[in-house]
Amino acid sequence: MDILKTIQERRSVRKYKADQVPEEILFEILEAARRAPSWANTQTWRFIIVKDDNAKRLLSGTLASNNPAKNALIEAPLTICLAAKKGVSGFYKGQCATDKGDYWFMFDAGIAMEHIALAAWNFGLGTCHVGLFDAGQAEDTLKIPDDYAIVEMTPLGYFDIVPAATPRKSLQDIVYLDQFGEPYKK
Repeated sequence: MDILKTIQERRSVRKYKADQVPEEILFEILEAARRAPSWANTQTWRFIIVKDDNAKRLLSGTLASNNPAKNALIEAPLTICLAAKKGVSGFYKGQCATDKGDYWFMFDAGIAMEHIALAAWNFGLGTCHVGLFDAGQAEDTLKIPDDYAIVEMTPLGYFDIVPAATPRKSLQDIVYLDQFGEPYKK
């Protein structure tokens, strides 16, 4: 599929079929994530594939009851959890290299997870970026070591209905010329 078309068509999916994701497709999706760029090629991300129903229920329990992705984590045949090592990405000789603090591991993880979302859509699979959850509880469930942090998770699976597109801001509302606030006119 054309990458621009994939970007335009991808949606957050929250209702899944029980159909299993073939291992070869899962590994192609993970390969896309592995190829994501990272700060100084640190590749600090680690992917935990959760298929166990009890573990998926426990992860769902880390979300607030009104989170629309809560049932999706249980319903989808698998959930991909992304953890990243702290204190590496964005650091040079052991020191934080920017004024952003120990933030770059999350930035790199977000890029890798978006690679997952786009690759999944290419195979007719849905995902949903899930970032609002009790991270400590999720880390306990997944046995994440202390020098790593869970950043995000996504259900992954087939779906029946493509969710409606959500409104996007216009380019004129978000693109400026030479300085913030100066309209870019074409």
